[in-house]
Amino acid sequence: MLHAERRGTGPDVVLVHGFTQTGASWSPIVDRLGSRLRSTVVDAPGHGGSRAVHADLWEGADQLVRTGGRAAYVGYSMGGRLCLHAALSHPELVERLVLIGATAGIEDPGERAARRAHDEALAQRLEVEGLPAFVDWWLTQPLFATLPAAASGREERLANSVDGLASSLRLAGTGSQDPLWDRLGSIEMPVLVIAGALDRRYAAVGERLVATIGTNAELALVPGAGHACHLEQPDALCALIERFVH
Repeated sequence: MLHAERRGTGPDVVLVHGFTQTGASWSPIVDRLGSRLRSTVVDAPGHGGSRAVHADLWEGADQLVRTGGRAAYVGYSMGGRLCLHAALSHPELVERLVLIGATAGIEDPGERAARRAHDEALAQRLEVEGLPAFVDWWLTQPLFATLPAAASGREERLANSVDGLASSLRLAGTGSQDPLWDRLGSIEMPVLVIAGALDRRYAAVGERLVATIGTNAELALVPGAGHACHLEQPDALCALIERFVH
């Protein structure tokens, strides 16, 4: 089982964070949802209270649904990829699926191998530099250019461990992920794909996800937000999640 905390009452929703975060990163969302949804915030494998759990995306998906049970699943970035695997391997437990800034993987073998090598280099950088320096560098990436420092959750990210994050990069990084594009048409539950309107790369990926999944999928772009749109515009994200889950 993964570490998880539950709050609120109402329809069940499971929230899964991105790389270097923990379940605590969802606090702005959970606080706004209040009693309208029963939120389960999960620490993904290699993160937070699940730092000792080393698992690839398929194994992580198994542990995720064992922790969250039958519910709507909401995942951001790495957490979105984890939720997508859960939807494919355990469709009977994933009632609805929300993907925020997520992808179905890299199709080209050469590009995927290059990304796997990049993920390994990141793991080694983390092991050499240590957690605080790595987190500070991680938040300077262009993906987070529109994320205010006050909303970045730096202190919460420091609750992770070097070993846990390195294992996540090696086992569950985009480079190690099987491309899932040819399986998306089998998804039957309602799907909401969300991206920040300023995050052009993932907005385009979102359009392709929706087109490939089919008529049960819809796309929502969050105005004025980048990749971490749930941290930049939590009110807008709460409205989207609540409407979709209810």
